[in-house]
Amino acid sequence: MNKVTMVGALVGLTVAGVGIGAGIAAVMTGGVKNIRLSAFYGSPSDNLPDNSVNNNVAIASNANSTNINFNPVATQSCRLNSTVAVANSLNGAWQAAQIATNPLPAWQYFNNQMAPDLVARLYPAPFPQISDRARRASVPIVMYHDITKDKQLDWDVTPEELEQHFATIQANGLTPITMDQLVNHLRTGATLPANPILLTFDDNYLGQYEYAFPLLKKYGYPAVWSIHTGFVGKGGNKPKANWDQIREMYKSGLITIASHTVNHFNLSRIDEAQVDRELRISKQVLEKELGIAIKYFTYPEGSYSDRIKDQVKEVGYEAALTMSLDPRDELPAEKSDDLLAIRRYGQSRFADVIAIASNGVPDSGNTSDKDIDNLPDSTVVNFASPISKKLVNFDGLPITLISGGRPVTVHHHTRAQVREIMKTAKAIAAVDGGFFSLQSLESNKMIGPVLSQFAEDAGVLDVGRSGENPLLKNRPLVLISPSDIKFIPYNPTLHSTKEQLQAEMPDVTDAFVAAGWLVKNGQPQDAASFGKLYGFDANRDRAFWGIDRKGRPVIGVTMEMIDSVNLGKLLAKAGLQEAVMLDSGASASLAYRGKSLMSYDPRPVPHIVALLNPDQTMSTKWDGAVTCLSRN
Repeated sequence: MNKVTMVGALVGLTVAGVGIGAGIAAVMTGGVKNIRLSAFYGSPSDNLPDNSVNNNVAIASNANSTNINFNPVATQSCRLNSTVAVANSLNGAWQAAQIATNPLPAWQYFNNQMAPDLVARLYPAPFPQISDRARRASVPIVMYHDITKDKQLDWDVTPEELEQHFATIQANGLTPITMDQLVNHLRTGATLPANPILLTFDDNYLGQYEYAFPLLKKYGYPAVWSIHTGFVGKGGNKPKANWDQIREMYKSGLITIASHTVNHFNLSRIDEAQVDRELRISKQVLEKELGIAIKYFTYPEGSYSDRIKDQVKEVGYEAALTMSLDPRDELPAEKSDDLLAIRRYGQSRFADVIAIASNGVPDSGNTSDKDIDNLPDSTVVNFASPISKKLVNFDGLPITLISGGRPVTVHHHTRAQVREIMKTAKAIAAVDGGFFSLQSLESNKMIGPVLSQFAEDAGVLDVGRSGENPLLKNRPLVLISPSDIKFIPYNPTLHSTKEQLQAEMPDVTDAFVAAGWLVKNGQPQDAASFGKLYGFDANRDRAFWGIDRKGRPVIGVTMEMIDSVNLGKLLAKAGLQEAVMLDSGASASLAYRGKSLMSYDPRPVPHIVALLNPDQTMSTKWDGAVTCLSRN
């Protein structure tokens, strides 16, 4: 469904007298024909194709997993039984009832997340103007040239330097975006991911293919390749990539190809007819060789005029990148004159660029310490915020916090590093989870009950050991659903079956027992609250997760050792409304975009809490076939 249709349906239903709750319910659950919306109450997509999430995972989503067993077979696939249709129907009815009786979360999602982008798409700026809404963001574009082991020019970059740049992007929570994302944002003001940055590589050097392209694949970063067609495959002191190499890069899905003329002439120094040939022929050659539409252009030497911009427009380019050797003209994209002269930074300004990236959306993770202290108390859960990472420092102790997204857990079939397990869920970030038995090096047996939507027995409650469970009484029982998070005192008598968990949270998808409360109802917990928990008062590396006062899921670790009581005080100051301690000490581990953020190699673990992108949906309808975790 498109957003215009959704708005029309919502307004029509509410005006007709069904009420805002029922109106949202009808729209959100598909009561209006062909309407689907992934929001707080699940992720309705029509079908989940085989292997669409991961070749080694079975997923039980929302209420669909109720009493459904997943049994691996030789082909690593498993079949849902005949209760699926009933489960789907009951789940849809339950979602409609929840939204109709409590429309606030769904309405907040629409108002805060969808409405601004809807308005943006309905009212783009006239081409080639930049939308006023886009000017609230700050999107730096970094320009690279040759990547070479032997630097010959000031703007050459070594592979080691480039990887350091990429690692810095990752460590600082920046999000490399595509050229399409940037142009759409500049035209409409549509929201970008947190801390956006665009990477560009000019002149099609062979070193870019040999060194930059593998690093882009390693980090999963998109980039723009500006190619002057008259030099493709040429040798010499600065050889160029050939057509086969260019095709390989484009087919990776990471590289956007832009025209850079045929001969790399300074367009301001040639006549109008020559400019036209350079613009048209390069576009035609690229489209013929690659079989794609070429929408973007890059000015050689950054040189252009109003006349040249008009020609760029006439040839059919939708946006153009420029450059300047004058640092005063190196500006973020939204400060460009228009879409046909988008400004960039040279790679020598990389350190300056890191500090200015922002998507311009409040609550995107760029909150100051002062803002954190003044956050309003709120328990409205928000799974729609973009994921962002930041390092905060309170009372001299550094803490890495990753907030936003949608939380899930993964119960792995064996022990592994967090950065490896998170691939199962295609997560953006993850932290080690609950405590586990040390009976063997490969055991995935948890202490206490555990329920995960990513597991061999996805959606099936592992009840834990009857002899251990009573010892966990009153520790935090973590419950997660597609629309909510709860932290309640664990009772081994009342929480020993999945049906009992569903009595606490009807659409529960994930559950486990944490070590203890660090922050409860916005207040740090004292030593007495930890009871007989071993080592709570020792200085250790600590891992934790919870929800902040803006309703966002938060995971994190301390970057230096601390005891549990003092950690709770710092997390309350950092704005957490609820926070529970996870397995800590040697197990403490935090990973972001596939990379560990720890300075040591943590102990392998079998369980993680992960954050998925807000728009990463789970199916609420099944075709009867999913894949299971493999032990291979």
